[in-house]
Amino acid sequence: MTPTERRATVSLASIFALRMLGMFLVLPVFALEARGYAGGDDAARVGLAMGIYGLTQAVFQLPLGLASDRLGRKRVIVLGLLVFAVGSLIAAAASSVEGLIFGRALQGAGAISAAVTALLADLTRDSVRTKAMAVIGASIGLMFALSLVIAPVLAAWLHLSGLFVLIAVLALAGVAVVLWGVPPEPARAPASAAREGVLVALRHPALLRLNAGVFILHAVQIAMWVAVPALLVQAGLTKDHHWQVYLPAVLASFVVMGGTLFPLERRGRLRLAFLGAIGLIGASQLGLWFGADRPDIAHIGLMLFVFFCGFNVLEASQPSLVSRIAPPHMRGAALGLYNTLQSLGLFAGGALGGQLAKSWGLGAVLLAGAAAMALWLALAWSMDLPGRAPAGPKA
Repeated sequence: MTPTERRATVSLASIFALRMLGMFLVLPVFALEARGYAGGDDAARVGLAMGIYGLTQAVFQLPLGLASDRLGRKRVIVLGLLVFAVGSLIAAAASSVEGLIFGRALQGAGAISAAVTALLADLTRDSVRTKAMAVIGASIGLMFALSLVIAPVLAAWLHLSGLFVLIAVLALAGVAVVLWGVPPEPARAPASAAREGVLVALRHPALLRLNAGVFILHAVQIAMWVAVPALLVQAGLTKDHHWQVYLPAVLASFVVMGGTLFPLERRGRLRLAFLGAIGLIGASQLGLWFGADRPDIAHIGLMLFVFFCGFNVLEASQPSLVSRIAPPHMRGAALGLYNTLQSLGLFAGGALGGQLAKSWGLGAVLLAGAAAMALWLALAWSMDLPGRAPAGPKA
């Protein structure tokens, strides 16, 4: 990478990291902490409060992505971060689940993922874009892992309202990175080209499967966290000690990802890594389901390790695949649709996970997750994935 490409990759990955840490930070503790709010005894409403963020993300992701073509990527990113910060402060001041729902919905309205990934595509060459996208994907996985470790500790100290204040501060830090860390953006493409790109992306078979996949992945991820914290509590582990299960699983899974994904991609065997990761997540859901009636801490930790092995690989590879499969003239539109489906998955996972837990128990949430991953595996099985990533010049 050139110095400008390295600066663009690091700064934009930092924005993504701050934003995603803010999103993930409440995830491991939300279902437990929300019980102390008015209306918190209704699992379906708590699940809606978790997932409503994804719904408003889905509504605003593509419009804000297209707006960045006209107004400029940086302007849209700053606007989105400010809206996210305001939503976080509203959630921090809430005293009921309804207040949490409103704050989370406003958080989601600050949808910047498409604009950030489009700006990264603008600032990097084709030969190094896969590496750049992988850095952003890895930053998402790292923030998810970090949130699982530190959220229970922070929640015991700050409670849910304090977490939302911290999230607002992280969003404002992201604004500072946009203003002073990201390189100047290039000239924008005509808006008509972006609108045409949306129509092309909607008819592209491989992109359609990747979009379906990211929807399922994030629906399963959010739904699983309706169940996992409660299972750990049933197994005898208080919420402020959940990090003792999360940390070993997360760290070990990153070692596995580093030793599998990138070597397999260099050898042109990305399809094996991709399908294997989907299978691992499905296996983790089945494993958790088998142990849901008599939760055991060691068993839950092992299944979380299996889950993270698959999740980290997919989070690092899927955005890269979208950027490589999509033709250059429609890359921004393709990433906008991809992020829209990701956000819809977050909403669906929270809402459906809460409803399943309320109606049929925690085991139903996990069994549904396993079935969803089996469906994704069937859809992805015949996909024609790129081989080796094109090699860029050495830095």
